[in-house]
Amino acid sequence: MYDHRELLKGAPNAPGVYQFMGPGSEVLYVGKARNLKKRLSSYFRKSDMDPKTRAMVQHVINVDVIITHTESEALLLESNLIKKHRPRYNIVLRDDKSYPYIRLDDTHPFPRLSFYRGGRRERGQYFGPYASAYAVRQTLSQIQKLFRVRLCEDTFYRLRSRPCLQYQIERCTAPCVGLVNEDDYAEDVKQAMLFLEGRDSTLSDYLVEKMECSANQQHYESAGRYRDRIKALRRVLEHQYISVGDGDLDVVALCAEHDQYCIDVTFVRGGRHSGNTSFFPKPSLNESPRQIISGFIGQFYADKTIPKEILVSPHPENKTLLESALSRLANRKVRIVANPRGVRARVAEQAMNNAKAGLAARVSGRQAQLERLEAVRECLDLPEAPQRIECFDASHTSGGNTVVSCVVFDAEGARKSDYRRFNVKKSAGDDYAALSDALTRRFKRIKAGEGQLPDILLIDGGKGQVNAANAVLEELHVDGVMILGVAKGRERKPGRERLYMPGRQHALPVSSHSPAMFYIQQIRDEAHRFAITGHRQQRAKNSQKSQLQEIPGIGDAKRQALLKHLGGMQEVTRAGIEDLASVPGISKRLAERVYSYFHE
Repeated sequence: MYDHRELLKGAPNAPGVYQFMGPGSEVLYVGKARNLKKRLSSYFRKSDMDPKTRAMVQHVINVDVIITHTESEALLLESNLIKKHRPRYNIVLRDDKSYPYIRLDDTHPFPRLSFYRGGRRERGQYFGPYASAYAVRQTLSQIQKLFRVRLCEDTFYRLRSRPCLQYQIERCTAPCVGLVNEDDYAEDVKQAMLFLEGRDSTLSDYLVEKMECSANQQHYESAGRYRDRIKALRRVLEHQYISVGDGDLDVVALCAEHDQYCIDVTFVRGGRHSGNTSFFPKPSLNESPRQIISGFIGQFYADKTIPKEILVSPHPENKTLLESALSRLANRKVRIVANPRGVRARVAEQAMNNAKAGLAARVSGRQAQLERLEAVRECLDLPEAPQRIECFDASHTSGGNTVVSCVVFDAEGARKSDYRRFNVKKSAGDDYAALSDALTRRFKRIKAGEGQLPDILLIDGGKGQVNAANAVLEELHVDGVMILGVAKGRERKPGRERLYMPGRQHALPVSSHSPAMFYIQQIRDEAHRFAITGHRQQRAKNSQKSQLQEIPGIGDAKRQALLKHLGGMQEVTRAGIEDLASVPGISKRLAERVYSYFHE
């Protein structure tokens, strides 16, 4: 166990962040503290330490301490370090996706609205984030109907000589061919921005004023257009509007049940519901719901747009500290409201209902998955249900572009983050050799600490593939993994699969209608799908390569010179040695090599 006495002697009475380090410089846990000395000493009091914390401390071989100026600075640093290192004992937010925005490119005389995802480095104005791509596209569609602002790419815009279909169906004013002037188009853009900012009352008043002004000037056609736009806007707002004011807010609700947790985040932008998304954190220590939601908020908003107000349930730990840290990140005041009232309370209640529904679906799905694993245990007469199953399958075309897939299933179902593909070049056309190559690479990495051993290794194939897999595991001295081959019968029809194990001449006596067999078939089919997808991608990639790139000495520059000088690939294949040698950069010897490639 780590000798903590020297650490506590030198630990400062200051705010900061500490990192518990394990073997191989692995970061086990990251925490923050108002007083580092007091916080660290609490981990080494044997009397009041819970079992999970005691188990973590036993693996600690070093502690790194980072002093910060303030506690809020420590909170931000803690969130960043957790997202970077993903320590096993922290609550890690698995939120790798970037949320979509609507971007207004205001550098163009006729600005364009577009779907945008990624770092907001390009010039323009951004509206969002939205919970899904569907929410963005739905909003853009409504803007097209209401304000007729263009969505087309600049390359498409520049090449128009007549209006496109969007003009015909009254979704655009055709600025590409000069059917609207810059002032009128700028007015449409201004109205669209008011809509996106949620300033609906301002927008309605503005449209009414413009309609009355046009009518007073006897511009009845223009007044009619404003009247129609007001009607369309009110129809949209009837379906979308949530009366919480003009500002933006997020609602974060946590539901806990039987050590299972679901956090629902609902986005409200400009008073309109912009969708919601769910997260399922997995605490490693005995954190309370207040600690969990506090840690979640710190990580979630570390690299995202922060609204002015966040409604939360339950009350987070260190609420004042969170507000200070988020306000510092956003460069403006951010409020965290734990007990909202009125319509805000109804919005928070809706988010909590979403969290409850998400958790119920998660629990029921997990229970069904546990029942499938239990069926496998009974079918194969195992002492306990398998916790992890990996399945391998190979795909190729006439021995070319061989891809071996690996899919992983555990108590949560398909673990797609652990899926892998192996491109095999040395063993073209030999399924046994390709499988051996992929398994060797996979289990060497696992033995090196990059992954987890499966309980069951499924192989799409019969006795030959099973024996090949068994030889690899024996060579690598891998024990405790059951190898199981899934082979179709002689008729090659689904539903008549047979299971094979190493050392057995005949298939296992398993009914083709048993729940275990259905589940094994499902895993095998997923491996097959994943292999086919990878094989098609590889084949498409290779088909795009020029044949010239296969000739030694021909790089991109010389390939382009041949194609440009001779007028295309067909002319290159027909050219003689003298013609090829006349191309700049192509020597006589290289011309002979190219000629031989196509004619011998």
